[in-house]
Amino acid sequence: MSKQTYVPLLLDLFRQFGYDGVTLSKISHATGLGKASLYHHFPGGKDEMVETVLIALEQGLEQIAVAALQCEGDALTRLQVMCDRINKVYNSGQKPCLLAALMLGSGKDIFRARVSALLHTWIDTIASILMDEGMNKTLAQQRGEDGVITIQGALILAQGLDNSAPFQRVVQQLPQQLCQGLPSQRL
Repeated sequence: MSKQTYVPLLLDLFRQFGYDGVTLSKISHATGLGKASLYHHFPGGKDEMVETVLIALEQGLEQIAVAALQCEGDALTRLQVMCDRINKVYNSGQKPCLLAALMLGSGKDIFRARVSALLHTWIDTIASILMDEGMNKTLAQQRGEDGVITIQGALILAQGLDNSAPFQRVVQQLPQQLCQGLPSQRL
């Protein structure tokens, strides 16, 4: 089996426990691999495991961004496509965010640049969609940040309350909120 086989299991572990909370024992138990086999697949240890998960996450975010940027329709439609896909990634708010988990503890220093790049991709995707419809760059960038803040905040709330309804509400309402003031959204 290739190391890609283990990415979903590793993603779930790092989402749940963060970088510092994931031990080789937990990884071994989740994957069914002994420590020697883990190091065979991931010679760089836990850091390489997280890097592999982040690469998969980057590819997933790129697919979401590309789909949203290239789909037909106005900004509202395109942002809804993005939110629908984000909703699937987070299982309707039932799965925590890996990026948030990695920014706690020592993972923050190790993975800050990668997490920052992923967040910028997400923000820039939203901003690009809004600028395509005539929103000025500064406001579009702010809306992109607001969109990511809203989704991340809703994920934290959903996890803290053990209730995914706030996240589901956010992903349904967010496209309309981001598009407020666009010429195509005025009556």
